Amino acid sequence: MKKNEIIWRYILSEGLAKNLKARPQPIFTQKDIAKKFNCSTSTVFNALKIPRKMGAIEVTGRFFRLRDAEKLLLLWATRRSLKKDIIYETSVDLPVRSIESSMPPDIIFGAFSAYRLFYDDAPADYSTVYVYSKHIDEIKKRFPPKKGISNLFVVNPDPFLADFGKATPPVQMYVDLWNLREWYAKDFLRALREKFNF
Repeated sequence: MKKNEIIWRYILSEGLAKNLKARPQPIFTQKDIAKKFNCSTSTVFNALKIPRKMGAIEVTGRFFRLRDAEKLLLLWATRRSLKKDIIYETSVDLPVRSIESSMPPDIIFGAFSAYRLFYDDAPADYSTVYVYSKHIDEIKKRFPPKKGISNLFVVNPDPFLADFGKATPPVQMYVDLWNLREWYAKDFLRALREKFNF
């Protein structure tokens, strides 16, 4: 995932978390974000250019805040290329829950599995599993390469994803689901939009 996407994820996660709890929107500084993600302030500045032009980010002096979360989320969704980050895929002749429960402990669930884990619910039945992990050797041992329609996908995680726990944060769930072709992704997207109060 690109650096600007990591920055957008952080701003959205913080902004929407506060919004859901009916608290004032957090105020960010480019310097603080640069320090948090070990990048230059010019990298942060460039990540804010398009969101600022489209009114998703409001800049006042040295500070900025999330003004329109939906706009920024949709910008990220259209810029995200989940397919490019997939580092392994295979066909597994097991039910989804069995695949999920057979995963190594260090993976992070994405997409449909992330939603179910995060919200303890699923708005539709699903038949594919997406996980984030750099350790594909262990996953390959448990789920070796097999011909057929792939239903297990391993995605390369960014260095900061683990900060969110065992599932991708809701904003990344949304962006990843936006990029998926499975028909039931729409049901998950609709459910997430309701939780975001868009």
